[in-house]
Amino acid sequence: MPYPAQLGFQDATSPIMEELMYFHDHTLMIVFLISSLVLYIIIVMLTTKLTHTSTMDAQEVETIWTIMPAVILVLIALPSLRILYMMDEIFNPYLTVKAMGHQWYWSYEYTDYEDLTFDSYMIPTNELSPGQLRLLEVDNRVVLPMELPIRMLISSEDVLHAWAVPSLGLKADAVPGRLNQVTLTSTRPGVYYGQCSEICGSNHSFMPIVLEMTTLKYFEKWSSMMQS
Repeated sequence: MPYPAQLGFQDATSPIMEELMYFHDHTLMIVFLISSLVLYIIIVMLTTKLTHTSTMDAQEVETIWTIMPAVILVLIALPSLRILYMMDEIFNPYLTVKAMGHQWYWSYEYTDYEDLTFDSYMIPTNELSPGQLRLLEVDNRVVLPMELPIRMLISSEDVLHAWAVPSLGLKADAVPGRLNQVTLTSTRPGVYYGQCSEICGSNHSFMPIVLEMTTLKYFEKWSSMMQS
């Protein structure tokens, strides 16, 4: 969960989100160094009267400021491509769940089970129990097993939505007539919150997402109870 005055990301819960956070810090350091160098050069140019008439004509300087940007771009591109391949499709997911966006709630279908579907509505503020979070709690949570690869299929019945859970590094558009796919794996149990991150209408901010990551034993018990 985010907290007041938070400046960074939420705590990572999946290997993909951990890699995204490392990549963010890596890129931010490069941007910080470039910005510091440019600021230093601007300050020097504005505060000194000394000039070197042949600096701008030196081939060595031109070679450096041509090669260095290319090297920096490579240092950014290689980790980025690595993460893209890590986020690519998995071939043998343990479980497949389909999320359908509606105005304005989510419906979920566990495709590996014969009859395991439900709708997930936000709990109104006046019906919240003590300790529940306003605008984030739902009546039916998505229960999933942790430490196992899970495939989410995401689409929409009406308008554009987006299925996003920041702590897992997930965000995919829910487009009518199109099936998008993301892969998630949680490294620890817990309850993780997300929201529709596409401006889908007047109740856009009232269709939260709640994932409850549990042990495989509890998940099997829950799935049997939901089907009975």
